[in-house]
This record gives sequence, C-alpha cells and structure tokens, in this order.
Amino acid sequence: MAFITSKEMFAKALESDYAVGAFNVNNMEIVQGIVDAAMAEKAPLILQVSAGARDYAKPAYLRKLVEAAMEDSGLDIVLHLDHGADFEICKKCVDDGFTSVMIDGSKHEFEKNIALTKQVVEYAHAHGVVVEAELGTLAGVEDAVSVSERDAKFTNPEQAAEFVAKTGVDSLAIAIGTSHGAYKFKGDPYLDFERLAAIEKLIPDTPLVLHGASTVLREFVDMCNQYGGNIPGAQGVPEDMIRQAVKHHVCKVNIDTDLRLAMTAAIRKVLVENPAEFDPRKYLGPGRTAIKEMVQHKIRNVLNASNKF
Repeated sequence: MAFITSKEMFAKALESDYAVGAFNVNNMEIVQGIVDAAMAEKAPLILQVSAGARDYAKPAYLRKLVEAAMEDSGLDIVLHLDHGADFEICKKCVDDGFTSVMIDGSKHEFEKNIALTKQVVEYAHAHGVVVEAELGTLAGVEDAVSVSERDAKFTNPEQAAEFVAKTGVDSLAIAIGTSHGAYKFKGDPYLDFERLAAIEKLIPDTPLVLHGASTVLREFVDMCNQYGGNIPGAQGVPEDMIRQAVKHHVCKVNIDTDLRLAMTAAIRKVLVENPAEFDPRKYLGPGRTAIKEMVQHKIRNVLNASNKF
C-alpha cells in the first residue's frame, strides 16, 4: 500500500463508464468509514483535505490518519489537496507528501488563472505530483469557498481547451450547474449536459472533475430534522444526473455534504434516543457506520453503476 497519484486511476476511468470518488476527510471516524467502504467495494479512492479540514484537524494529523488507514486496509490511496487557494499552500502540500493538489484560480481572470495554475503544475510535476485546476465558478458555500449564485459562471468549452493546452494541468474541475453545500437548487435540478459534451469533445484526453456533487440524500436530511435538526429545503444533485455526467469523461466526483449529513443524522439519533449517553464512542461509532454505508451506496449506484471497476 502507498500514497499514489490519480494518473493511472483516471486513465482507466476515461476508458470506462465509471468515476473515482473523492471524499473529504476531517477526523478519524470519517477516514475509517470511507476507507472501509472502499475496501469492501474494491474501489479506487481519493481522500481530500480542504482548508477547513486543515484548520480543524491540522495537516500532520490528517496525513497520519490516512497512513494508518492504508496500513489497516492495504489500499493505495490518493491524498489530495482540495481547493488550494494559492501557490504557497499547494507547494506546502506537495512538500508534505500529498500526491495530488488542486489549485483553485477560478476567482481570477482567465489569464491570471492560467499563470497561477502553470506555476503550480511546474512545481508539482517536478516532484511527481498531479494537479487539478478549476475553470468556471460554482455557487454555494463549502469551507472557505463562497460564491453568490449571481456571480456563478459556467465553464466555457473553448476556454477549457485553451486552459489545458497552456497549463499542462492533469485534470479540470468544470462548472455545469452543481454547487457547494446542502442547498444546490432552488427549483428543479439542472446540469448543462450539452456544455459538458462540448468540453469532452474539445479535450477528450483530460479527466473532468465534478465538484459539489453530493446528492443530499433525503433519508439523512429527514433523520436530521426528525432528531432536532433544522435543514428544510436541502436539495442536491440527483444520482441519475451524476451517472449521466460520468459517461462524459467525469472521472472524479467530489462528495462532502453527504458525508456530513450521514454522520450528523446518525449522531443526532443516538443522542436523542439516549439522552444520558456521554461516551463519544457510542455516537461516533454509529456515525462512522452511516458514512461507510452511504459511501458504499455511492460507489455501487453512482460512481460504478456500470460495474467496471
């Protein structure tokens, strides 16, 4: 088992109708639940660390947790920086042993995004690390990412081709209608599949990434609300839309909100039904189990619906 890059994973995914799940991690139970699910399903796996996770758990702890998970499971795992804000944080993560980094220059003008991404690509590639970049902007809020729907911009296919050619980036996160957080759509869910197909046609050899791809599974929203939560109207990306996107060279699907909802629902249930309970193991354990079961569902029914692993 070892830290690996996503290069071979994505090459295989491009040839088939499946995607690799990229799951955000914040603590031990989340890591364990995700890795146990991947092990059970024999699935390729990316564990990713956001700015919020780095602030909360500290990079050294997260890296050691993933190392422990590899030792326990025997899996090879991609350790990925999610939404790196600048060259400095990408460089630090490369130096700290991450095998994949995302530089998110989507808030910048096109040419500045190219220059920043190229700088990260040159440093990362010199150290054997792969790079994901983003073109177009997602609405919603997740950790340090906050963009108003009014300012959200879909990815321009022609710019995507130019961006990849000029930066040498390994994969590209695109904006086709998904958003961060639990409230992805106010009306009917919509993804721009015509735009996705145009991007795929112009850059057929580039693995595409879908951020903000949690389904916001109704069972967990309802359970949270049933046991004292207050998240009415939460709505995610329907699973059939994710499956359709996977057929158009979406090789990496980011999932975070569904992890949070699954764990929170399970913990709320335990604490409401057992108000005298104060042993963290008694509620974090069910939270871990909920994550494992949810991730297995994602792998079987969304990421690998065509059974191509």
